Amino acid sequence: MEKRQYVHQLFSQIAPYYDVMNRLMSGGQDQQWRKLLLQQIQLPSHARLLDVATGTGDVALASLRQYPHLKQVVGLDLTLPMIAIGRQRLTDATFLDRFQWSGGDTAHLPFPDNSFEAVVSSFLMRNVADVSMALAEQMRVCRPGGRVGVLDIQRPPNSLFGRIFWLYFHFIVPILGGLITGNLAAYRYLPRSADLFLYPEELQAKMAQIGLRQVTFTKLMFGTVAIHIGVKPNDE
Repeated sequence: MEKRQYVHQLFSQIAPYYDVMNRLMSGGQDQQWRKLLLQQIQLPSHARLLDVATGTGDVALASLRQYPHLKQVVGLDLTLPMIAIGRQRLTDATFLDRFQWSGGDTAHLPFPDNSFEAVVSSFLMRNVADVSMALAEQMRVCRPGGRVGVLDIQRPPNSLFGRIFWLYFHFIVPILGGLITGNLAAYRYLPRSADLFLYPEELQAKMAQIGLRQVTFTKLMFGTVAIHIGVKPNDE
């Protein structure tokens, strides 16, 4: 089974438990990481934001709270059961006229070039078949001078905490995920995806290679999570 299909099937199955497991696995820190991602993309007033792989809409909804003058936020996800749960959460009438859900694939974003002042993703890049292609698509729909932001778990560093994290992610998380969701296989896949992913410096290099400028990253949780920010050049 190709990776795209496998990931789609996996997240469809765990959608009802996704938010609960994120809070448990991160010790409640994942929401703070999302807020920090939004702070670092520095959205101007009346901007349009695209949240790729929005899941149940955590980042998208947080952006409307952090930036009350946003013009529009689009939350896109390939997994429609995630969007269905997100729709149930979006009950604040003040957000409804500025929020749009969209089904779609990160490898082929259904938007014209230069549509958004910022494009962000959270916990997506480990799950795509081609990181460079996904980044290039996000840069394509971002306006010149806008920012592309990536929040994700990184390959565990070769440090004491990195080894502790590896043990936690490979042994405790699958047991916890299996007990809560009944899907042990899904929570065995997640640590493997981190093992096969990039170190922060490698993701920074890939972002620069596809044309983003001023690419920086912030390590979190002793280097096991990172936020990357790149700027689309004005001469594109």
